[in-house]
Amino acid sequence: MKLPMFQVDAFTASPFKGNPAAVCILEETLSVPLMQAIAAEMNLSETAFLLREGDDFRLRWLTPVVEVNLCGHATLASAHILWTEGYLNRGKTARFHTRNGLLLASLKEKWIELDFPRLPEERCDPPEGLLEALGVCPLYVGKNDEDILVEVDTADAVRGMNPNFTMLERVTPRGVIVTSRSDAEEYDFISRFFAPAVGINEDPVTGSAHCCLAPYWSQKLHKGDLVAYQASQRGGTLRLSLRGDRVLIHGQAVTVLRGVLNI
Repeated sequence: MKLPMFQVDAFTASPFKGNPAAVCILEETLSVPLMQAIAAEMNLSETAFLLREGDDFRLRWLTPVVEVNLCGHATLASAHILWTEGYLNRGKTARFHTRNGLLLASLKEKWIELDFPRLPEERCDPPEGLLEALGVCPLYVGKNDEDILVEVDTADAVRGMNPNFTMLERVTPRGVIVTSRSDAEEYDFISRFFAPAVGINEDPVTGSAHCCLAPYWSQKLHKGDLVAYQASQRGGTLRLSLRGDRVLIHGQAVTVLRGVLNI
């Protein structure tokens, strides 16, 4: 079996920045163990598996160790590959059937717009060991069904974090978002995202985390449209808009590798 395989840097217009994702184009359904083995072989934070279903696509996301319910950067990468490699007309909306329902992606000039669910958090007490693992003093702690959100007082505190990932793995269901207001005029807020529980110590740019961050900062800043920066070593920029119970996430992407996977 030979499968087309691509590597895409998402949420960036420059190679070797943003968040790399593998995109595997399927002609038939693969078993979960085989997909998991492929994702482990790719050894990126996410590998996306795409299977055409009529005019739509079935989309699944796997880290090197587990399948996940929602992934922004690998969805962005998948839409980018469908349009740039000729699997889908550039004027058509990409429709993805996923564990999180129907997700849409549209090409808006040089940007890709993802239509994702809004995932607001609720205030909570910090789980035991969380703040020790992060090494921060929080202004706020909240959580939704996927992640814990921690706001700290400065952008320097976000950038300077060096979490204890062994400890953090024991206190989080999926991941922890740490965020603050931006100290740069071009951004409204910055963040970092840690998910050792699903095999990713730090995710470079996390679209799904912004399904929580967008409504959080929109309420605090009284803005419906936001620009965010994820302050990982690679870094990435996201434009965000709230539309009812949806979050529109805008990002760019660049293909860095094309190949064939031999099984």
